Order: sequence, then structure tokens, then C-alpha cells
Amino acid sequence: MSDDSGYFRGAGGVVWEMKLPLSGDMAEQLVKGYLTRVNADGTDYVEPDAEGDTEPEQPPAANASKAMWVGYAHRVHGVRIDDAEALTKNDLMELYGSKG
Repeated sequence: MSDDSGYFRGAGGVVWEMKLPLSGDMAEQLVKGYLTRVNADGTDYVEPDAEGDTEPEQPPAANASKAMWVGYAHRVHGVRIDDAEALTKNDLMELYGSKG
């Protein structure tokens, strides 16, 4: 793999090498959780600077895109992507935003 590409797993478990940065459509699929960044062998990819990161993921900002909220609900709360997509951004914020 060259430095300007990465591996991503999509539906059905297929792993593809894609040029970085991802196109707008592919980047949105990654944010929502339809694509997952992986190593060439399909194992989980860990960002080089995130190896010691144990902080729980915080909810996106209120002005973040709906795609960011869909991905957050999927990754952190285990919501099926299609179910999260069916909700409005406000619903996602109310259900999964910080209660602080």
C-alpha cells in the first residue's frame, strides 16, 4: 500500500484499497459506518497517534453533520446504521447527545 491509500471493509466483508483522502461519498460512508478502515489483512486499523487512547468517544458537536451523528450512534451505542439514518439529526442529538 502506498502512503496515499488505505484499506477499507465494506458490506459483505470485502476489503478494498482506496486512494486517500476519500471522495466525499466514500468519506460519508466511512463516517456513517458503512465502511470501516482496516489493515491490508482485514484486521482492525489503529490510528498511529491513538494507540494509548482510552477516553470514551464524546458525542459530536451540535453543528456536526447528521452523518457524524449517525456514525456516533452506530459506533458508540450500537444502533443499526439504517435505524440511525431513519431518525432526524435532532432525534439523534436528543437520544444520544450528552445529558450534561
